[in-house]
Amino acid sequence: MINIMSHCNPEERQVEPWVNEEGFQKLNLKNVETPCYIVSEGNLERNLKILEKIQKDLGVKILIALKCFSMYSVFPLIRKYLAGTEVSSVNEARLGYEEFGKENHIFSPSYTDKNIKEYIKYGNHISFNSFSQWNKFKKTIKNSLGRSPTGETKKKVSCGIRVNPEHSEGTMPMYDPCVPRSHLGVTLANFETNNMEGIEGLHFHTLCENGADKFARTLKAFEEKFGKFLGKMKWVNFGGGHLLTNSDYDLDLLYKVVSDFKKRYPHLTVYFEPGEAVVMNTGGLVASVIDIFNNGVDIAVLDVSAACHMPDVLEVPYLPKIVGAKPITGNCKIEGEKNVYKLVAPTCLTGDVIGFYSFPNKLKIGDKIIFLNMAIYTMVKNNTFNGVNLPNITKMDKKGKIKVLKRFGYEDFKRRL
Repeated sequence: MINIMSHCNPEERQVEPWVNEEGFQKLNLKNVETPCYIVSEGNLERNLKILEKIQKDLGVKILIALKCFSMYSVFPLIRKYLAGTEVSSVNEARLGYEEFGKENHIFSPSYTDKNIKEYIKYGNHISFNSFSQWNKFKKTIKNSLGRSPTGETKKKVSCGIRVNPEHSEGTMPMYDPCVPRSHLGVTLANFETNNMEGIEGLHFHTLCENGADKFARTLKAFEEKFGKFLGKMKWVNFGGGHLLTNSDYDLDLLYKVVSDFKKRYPHLTVYFEPGEAVVMNTGGLVASVIDIFNNGVDIAVLDVSAACHMPDVLEVPYLPKIVGAKPITGNCKIEGEKNVYKLVAPTCLTGDVIGFYSFPNKLKIGDKIIFLNMAIYTMVKNNTFNGVNLPNITKMDKKGKIKVLKRFGYEDFKRRL
């Protein structure tokens, strides 16, 4: 028995049941250049059809949060099904405006005299994080005309306030906007009731990888605190973090909760802004085994990095699923497991460890492996620490054909510095 307790984290996230291998388990990797991200159009469209049905059945609008996924080469497919984009920076706002071309909703805690003009130009809904920011820029908004997503007409931006219902459903403070002294959203105690002229919507975003039950409790808390203001609003945004396309998501409960809400407030346009629900199970990250050696356990050096290419593995932390492999979780003991390898990165960071896995056969130098669910928070968060190259970005069509869309090299690394 080899004890690997030093790698354990008491809050380690278990592998989610919805992370499956569909579209990737039979993929021929022979000619795939690594490292590379692969996004499956078939899996993506499956998610989009679910979201489209939710939109039609409930009469709501669903936006894709670009902070999770900004691969604009598949925007033509996504915009066939969804209402628009949710963005949190000028760069995201411009990308949503230029490449998606539908509704473009903006939230940021840091509008400035300079960037507010860009936001107005690219967006049609802007949510403010505080009444301080609203007071500073409401005249700018009132006196300016923004372009519509198509650029064909002129229209004023619709403004909203992000609120904090002070109701936590998450277990990780890092991803919980309702922690004490949070800087995200206005609490009821700080809500300026007499400063609502020009405000047309309320926005809350408190969930993270959550189901309908947690949304139902959050919505109840939101209504108890802020429901009295909804009668004068035009829209409400329920934020992201809803795992709407998860195989065990309770759609019946979602339909009941939203339908009841719309009966109480039939005048409101209701928005959801998920990111993960749009692209879960659509992406893989293909890696090659570069070296294998032993130091108490077999160690396999890969050409992918947790720190550089899938940062949430270290930040959450969690063990990503690998096609055909078993992650070693729980009490972190590998007694009885066969072909166990510690998968590590090509960087000089000691902690750049992906995790321990058991494989059906012994690994060999040159073997390729696929990490699953790697469209979310990977390409948007990756970096070139240690000069490590970024993975190619590729797209897989419904027939399994892979097309390389972007290759990165020295010039990409150099230009950032």
